[in-house]
Amino acid sequence: MSYKENSIINPFLYITKQIRKIYLNSSIYNTKISKVFDGGFEYIPHLKIFDCIIKVNDRKNRVEDYNIESIWENQNLLENDFKKLHSFFWLFTIDLKSSKKITRSVISNWTNLNQNYSIKSWELDTLSKRIIAWIANSNTFYHEGDEHFKINFTKILKKQLNHLTNEIKNSEFVNDKMIGCCAIIMGGLCFKQQLHYLNIGFQLLKKIINTIFNNDGFPKSRNPRQVIFYLKYFVFIRELLKDSNTDIPEYLNEIIYYLGKIFNFYFEDKDITFLFNGNHNLNITGFKKYLKEHSYKFDNKLNSVGGYSIIKNKKDKIIIDFGPTPEKKYSTDYQSGALSFEIFHDKEKLITNCGYFQNYNHKLNILSKSTAAHSTLSIDDRSSCKFKKDKLGYFILENSIKVFSKKIYHDDDLWEIQGAHDGYFKEYGILHERNIKFFPKEFRYVGEDVIICKKNFQKVGFDIRFHLLPNTNAIKTQDKQSILLQLKKTGWRFICNNRNFGIETGLYFGNKNSYTENKNIYVSGEVTKEREIIEWEIKRI
Repeated sequence: MSYKENSIINPFLYITKQIRKIYLNSSIYNTKISKVFDGGFEYIPHLKIFDCIIKVNDRKNRVEDYNIESIWENQNLLENDFKKLHSFFWLFTIDLKSSKKITRSVISNWTNLNQNYSIKSWELDTLSKRIIAWIANSNTFYHEGDEHFKINFTKILKKQLNHLTNEIKNSEFVNDKMIGCCAIIMGGLCFKQQLHYLNIGFQLLKKIINTIFNNDGFPKSRNPRQVIFYLKYFVFIRELLKDSNTDIPEYLNEIIYYLGKIFNFYFEDKDITFLFNGNHNLNITGFKKYLKEHSYKFDNKLNSVGGYSIIKNKKDKIIIDFGPTPEKKYSTDYQSGALSFEIFHDKEKLITNCGYFQNYNHKLNILSKSTAAHSTLSIDDRSSCKFKKDKLGYFILENSIKVFSKKIYHDDDLWEIQGAHDGYFKEYGILHERNIKFFPKEFRYVGEDVIICKKNFQKVGFDIRFHLLPNTNAIKTQDKQSILLQLKKTGWRFICNNRNFGIETGLYFGNKNSYTENKNIYVSGEVTKEREIIEWEIKRI
């Protein structure tokens, strides 16, 4: 979620970072973070609180099943596997009946090998998760340990907290800061005699809240997944404070209230997922259950927020992306899908976007960001936004676009959506205007995509795509006048008079870091006049 400047271009920044690396590995720094006050746990959170942020398999492993003799000696682990191992989040999967003695031994062995700062095992995300995992699961191994284990365990835990509080401000990723913030607050609650942990945690929490959200409470990235991520951690912190009988800051209650409304707006139905700007299919059943069990109730009176607008009734739902591009530093997950839309009928998705391939190192990441991967119009086979790769490997925005002329109207007989964007104006002198009408009683969508040429223009090609889920059957009729769509429950007809239209095969990225073939309806042609109007219709049969 953040953008890192090219340190190679900036010699001063590069030299500063090298000096800092030397300092962090020095005996001076080690002495600094090793200064801890005596005293053990004064509070340990109830393990059920962690259900908010931890995915735990039903099947529990035995600690004996791990290769405990050489678990920390493997030097050939992939980066992701290394982080998983050293984060100790696997403690949440351990059967509580497993040997507590062996668990203490595994932790002691890690401590012996990693008691001083190391760039890999003390990386902030990994370290923050390790602090959370150790504290959360301490009831399973801490109290029955001897005095030597208890003293060493609390010392290394506080040492890591000291490092975290020193370095969290230098983290380049807001997500990591959020997790680190939780770890620091947990440390402050567990070691109540050291109030500075809690104070630092609260200051960081307030800064995160004031930094990453737009005025309407939506994350600046415009990534819907971020709504869930931050709501989970805010609720988690609130439950920690409540469980420990600690006063809950009013600003925390406020952000949960507003973010909860947005959560209900976007994720009201656990069976419906909207695929916009970094989102993919999510299983939120567990989180919804957690909210219900802890008496969180959010109203759902919004119809527009974060640049997204939804019109719905009991049977039908349409959502459209009306939002502007985010700031560059928040654009790592942004996709070029201005004015794209999705349609649902009876909880089945009729029209979709292709989704997001989250792995930044994979060539499909940039493909999933393209306008062609969205149910909207593209010009000259190009995207309405341009992306460039930063030094961390993320594709970030190179330009910004504006969405304007927005209009939303709905009553029992007519829904109407209208908007335009300037994503093709600078290069082609073209504006894209989209008008969609829905007649609920007829189950009929009537669309109009208008290409408006504002400058001297040359003939240029266009494509409009309507993406379908992989399990949707699509066939062009024998008279080639329409396309029939078959969902599980209903059938639909697509028509686009006097235009070249058909069916093509594409890729669907709706599930995290995976892809499968899907089909899309395409309408193609050439811009030949100053106002090119493409009319289309989708009707239930």
